[in-house]
Parts: sequence; structure tokens; C-alpha cells
Amino acid sequence: MRSLVAWSALTLIGAAPPPSPDAKLRAIVAPVSAERMKATVEKLVSFGTRHTLSSQTDPKRGIGAALDWTQGQFRDLGLATERPCDTFSGDRLPQPTRVCDMVAIQRGTERPNDVVIITGHIDSRVTDPLNGTSDAPGANDDGSGVAALMEAARVLSKHKFPGTIVYAALSGEEQGLYGGKVIAAYAKAQRWNVIADLNNDIIGNSCGSDGVCDSTHVRVFSEGPRWQEHEDLAKQIRSFGGENDSPGRNISRFLDGLAGRLNIGLDVRQIWRNDRFGRGGDHTEFLNLGFPAVRFTVAVENYDWQHQDVRVEKGKPYGDTVDHMDFGYLAKVAKLNTAALAAIASAPPPPEPKVEGSVSTDTTVSWPAVFGDASFKVWWRRTDSNQWQVARSVSGSTLGNDPGADGLFCREARTKVSTGEHDPGGCDWRVVLPHIRVDDWVFGVSSVSKDGFEGPVASAVPGGAFKPFVAAPPKSSP
Repeated sequence: MRSLVAWSALTLIGAAPPPSPDAKLRAIVAPVSAERMKATVEKLVSFGTRHTLSSQTDPKRGIGAALDWTQGQFRDLGLATERPCDTFSGDRLPQPTRVCDMVAIQRGTERPNDVVIITGHIDSRVTDPLNGTSDAPGANDDGSGVAALMEAARVLSKHKFPGTIVYAALSGEEQGLYGGKVIAAYAKAQRWNVIADLNNDIIGNSCGSDGVCDSTHVRVFSEGPRWQEHEDLAKQIRSFGGENDSPGRNISRFLDGLAGRLNIGLDVRQIWRNDRFGRGGDHTEFLNLGFPAVRFTVAVENYDWQHQDVRVEKGKPYGDTVDHMDFGYLAKVAKLNTAALAAIASAPPPPEPKVEGSVSTDTTVSWPAVFGDASFKVWWRRTDSNQWQVARSVSGSTLGNDPGADGLFCREARTKVSTGEHDPGGCDWRVVLPHIRVDDWVFGVSSVSKDGFEGPVASAVPGGAFKPFVAAPPKSSP
């Protein structure tokens, strides 16, 4: 018997530790294939045009055929599909036009209402935005984004995640972000708790129209103060801060850190602007409804290869064709997206922290308790720093009684609330940071799963929570 015990102890001592979350993510994204994405882009181009005003019924040419083919690819992966639609008219839709998105849903095993979304627009255009008949290849704009989300679906559909992942090919972007309006409204109607929309638009070339090439960076655009309910937020932000702490900014920081740890040869260049100068993308429609969203796009754009008729002038090629793309670069951007989807779907949703400490030498950070075996990290940084600097881990299930100590404080007598054995309603985590003065720092909190997956930080500022902002009701007159 003693020999068996000794052998068992030796086996345990020699056992390899479980892989880290980052190691798991690297293994998950390893199958992402540049060749498969090239085949996807070539197939999308083969529909001739995918202009929103092109045929929705022709089985071989036009936007309808492209959406049908995409739906078939999703179904072959075993994913449930939806085709939400709405009718719009506008400057680039002179007649009322039905705009449809193709959405695939990979439901979470534990928290199906916590959703992370990847989007790219399937429609294309040439020089004249109303030309729905000429060939419009749309290889990079935005066949690249659709290829990336379809490749993410192929890779991630082989795994299971606690949260839900949604893959959405959008129509109508070139005509006025109409597909973005459709999917954002659909998410709201489903009452999804949208953690993030990762919008990918023009992510497949590495050389710009000035000859500058950069295959080692991807730009991530994020809004500053959140736009939704911005008038109600403005006065609070002026007093309490939050100019650089929207959920989008924290998603951008999260992506930057993730790219650095994955070692895929790609670095995130964070752009503190909602989109490129004076331009827009579908993620904006998520932001308008209060859902966190960012945009991925290439480090250097080539303006000769987007929104152009396919032609050659004075020996110079114009038009958005497959031969101008860099699929090795696209694979790196797709790997970062795929890893981010897996990480966010594996982590508990970001908490909703608040901070106190006015006229005090200490700062108290608190947030409502959540179901599950979540632990947390409290983060803080100097107000003039754009990246989180200091972290403190918080875990356990003991109820606190001392107001000056860390713990889980409840307004009713409960036990083991943090493990999900009881309803955590009425309970809050509270962390006291001695000698940290609230005036000089920005604070936030991230959630960590029991197997170590950490989500984006939610800042303890007005509008910092990842859920849509709700303005306080006006005070009634006495």
C-alpha cells in the first residue's frame, strides 16, 4: 500500500501544470488558414457584384447569392443562422430597399445571453455608389472582414465556450451603415448583453497607396467618451473623469495586451478616434445603441484599391481585386480576432464598478457580485497614463464585516455567494486601497474565470460600464 501511495505522490509531483489561458488561445487560433481565407475572398468576388442594390434573387450574381452562400457555410459548421432584415431609403438608397444581414450564432454553454460579436460587411461598390450592376469585386473592402469572421467561425465552432459568439456578415454598409443598424437593433431586440462588437473592415492589405508597407500592425479605432446619452454624461465626466475610459477604449487596451502576449507577429496600434478621419463603419451603429464596439482596419490603406472602378490608367491599377491582398497579414489579424472572441466568451462579463474616496487618503472600489466562480482584478493608473499600471487580485467567498477591510458585503445574511450557490443580489465586492488618493488615479475592475480567462477592464467612471448607459430620472419638484 505504501508503494502505491508513494507512486501516486510521485505522479502528482511530476505532472505537468495545466496550460495557461494564453497557451490555450494560441492553440485555438493555430488552425487559422490564410489559404482558406483566400478561397473565401475569391468565392465572394465570383458573385460579380455584392452591391446592396444588386439582385437579391439571382442564384449566381449579386448580394442575395452571396448571403445565401454564406448561410450555407455557417450551416455546414453546425451553427444556427438568422437573416434579420429591414427596409431603408436614403441618399444612396433612392428607392426603399430591403437590407439583410447573415448571422450565425454559437450559443454559450453557461451564459448564453452574454454575447461577443464579430462583424464585417459583405456588400461592395465601385466609384459610383449607386452603381449596382458593374462588377464590384470588394476583395479587401470588405471580403477580408467577411473571410476573417467566417474563418473564426470555422475554428471556434469546434470548441465550446461559456458565453455566446455571434458571426455577422452585414449588408448596406457602403450605402449608409444600414447593415450595422439591422444587427444592432437585432441584438437589442434579443436583449443580448453585448460585451463587444469587433468590426473588421479593410483588414487584408499591407501596402498603402504611397508605397509604405506595414504588415506588423493593425489599427484598432475606439470612441472616447461614449456617444450614447452623451449629453447626460457630459456633466458627470467633467467632474469625475472618463474622457479616455469608454468600454471601447478598454476593449482596445485589452486587444493590445492580447496581441502582445500571443506572439503572432502583430501589434495593435490604438487609435483614439471612433474611426478614420471623417469616415465611418458599422461598429458606430452598435455604439449608438450603447453597445461596446471597436473597428479593426489595416495599418496603411491603399485608396487606389477601394471604392474604385476596376481599370488601369497610365499603367496604374485601380480597383479592389484579390491580387492586391496580403493573406499572410490577413491571417494574423484573423488570429487576433479569433483569440479575442474565445477569451471574451470564456471570461465572465465585465463588472460595473464604482469608486469612492472624496476628501480621503484611501480609495474604495466596489461592484455588484455576480454568479459563478469569478475572481476579479482591481486596476488603477495615473490620470495622464493611457494604459493600466497597477493590479490587485480579489477572490474568495467570505462575507466581510469590517467596513475598512476587503470582502463581499451583503445587505442580507448569505453564504458562498461568489460561488453561485445562492443569488448574489444585494451583495457587493468592496476593496479598500490605503493611501491611494482618488483624485490622482483612474480605477477599473476586470473579471477572471476560474480557469484564468480575463475580460476587458470596466472603468469606474461615468459611462464606463459595458451595459448601455441609463441616465438618472429627473428629480421631481418638491
